[in-house]
Amino acid sequence: MRAVRLSVVTAAATAAALTAITGCTEKSDATSGDRVIEVTATDSKCEVSKKEFPAGHVEIAVENKGSKVTEIYLLFPDDRIVTERENIGPGTKQTVTAEVKAGDYRIACKPGMTGDGIRQDVKATGGGTVAKRDPRLDKAVAAYRAYAQAQADETLPKVKVFTDAVKAGDLEAAKKAYAPSRIGWERTEPVAESFGDIDPKVDLREDGLEEGQDLEKDWTGWHRLERSLWKDKKLTDRDSELADQLVSDLEVWQDKVGTAEITPTSMANGAKELLDEVATGKVTGEEERYSHTDLVDFKANVEGAEKSYELLKAVAAENDAALTKELDQQFAALNTLLDQYREDTTSYEFTSYDKVGEADRKELSDAVNALAEPLSKLAAAVVK
Repeated sequence: MRAVRLSVVTAAATAAALTAITGCTEKSDATSGDRVIEVTATDSKCEVSKKEFPAGHVEIAVENKGSKVTEIYLLFPDDRIVTERENIGPGTKQTVTAEVKAGDYRIACKPGMTGDGIRQDVKATGGGTVAKRDPRLDKAVAAYRAYAQAQADETLPKVKVFTDAVKAGDLEAAKKAYAPSRIGWERTEPVAESFGDIDPKVDLREDGLEEGQDLEKDWTGWHRLERSLWKDKKLTDRDSELADQLVSDLEVWQDKVGTAEITPTSMANGAKELLDEVATGKVTGEEERYSHTDLVDFKANVEGAEKSYELLKAVAAENDAALTKELDQQFAALNTLLDQYREDTTSYEFTSYDKVGEADRKELSDAVNALAEPLSKLAAAVVK
C-alpha cells in the first residue's frame, strides 16, 4: 500500500449514493470537451479547467507541473473516493476515466503523496441522454463483486492461522502463515481501500504514519507484526493484542465488501492501481521490508488486476482490439517472468526478495511498466 491514504467514511453510504451509476450511465463520449476536466497540479496548487461538468462518464486529464510526485482524487464531499490515480511524476500527464452521477464532488491533488491534498469543489450536473449499460458490463460488475467477497471470505481463516501462531508465541509458524494471509487482500486492495480507515489499520507501513502519530500506539496491522517477527525476532503481549485487532479489523472489511461501490470504470482503474502498488512497493522491496515476501504480494496484485481485465475484456476488445491484444501479451509476459521465481506453477512459494539482484529487479520493473501503460487505457476502452 502507499504510505498515506486519504481518510474515508464507511462504504454503506456510498452504496446508497451511487445506485444510479450501477444501473445506467449517460451514453456519451467521455472525451468530448464538456466532459474533460483538465487538472494542473503543482507543489502548491490544484487548478481545474471547469467547476461544473455533465454527469456520466468524465475524463480527468492531469498534468503535474510541480517538482514532486503527486496523486489525483475525485472525492465525494465526505472524502469517499470515486476514483484516484497515484504516482504522477513531475512533468508527466495522466488521464483517468470515471463514472459519476449528478452531485457535488471534490478534486484533490496530493503533492508528495502525503496529507489531505489541495482541493477544489466541483459539481456534476444532470441532463443528457441516459441509456442502459451493456449487459455484459453489468455481468462483469456482478462477477467482480462475487470475486471480491470470495477473497475476503477466504482471507479470514488464513489470517486466523497467522494470528493464532502469533498469540501462541510460535515465531516460525507465524512467519510461515504471514504471506498466505495477505493474498486475498492484495488481490482486491482497491476495493479494500474504499472502506474508511481499515486500510491504514491493517496494511500501513512504518513510514506511513502521519505527523503526530506514535509508532508503538498508532501503528497496527500486518506490517507491525511483520517487524516483530523478522526484525525484533520476538513476540510480546502487545503483539497478541495486535493479532486480535487485525482479525477484528479484517472482519469489518469482510462484512463491508458486499456494499462496495463497483462500476466498470472503477474495476479498470482498480486494475491500474494494483500495478501502481507493484511498481511503488513490491518491485522496490519497500512493502515487505522485513519478511522479503514481496513477490507473493506482487503475484497477488497482478492476479487481481488480471481478474478485472478478463471480466471487462469482451467489451474492451470490441472497442479497442489493439489494446486488448497488447494487454494479453503483457499480462502473459509478466506472469511468465514471475513464474521464474516460484517453486512450481501451483505454488505460492516465491524466492525471498532480498535474494533478487538489481538486474532482475529492473527486469521485473520493466515488465510492470510495460503492462501498466496500456492498462491505464482500459477504462476509456470500456466506455467508448
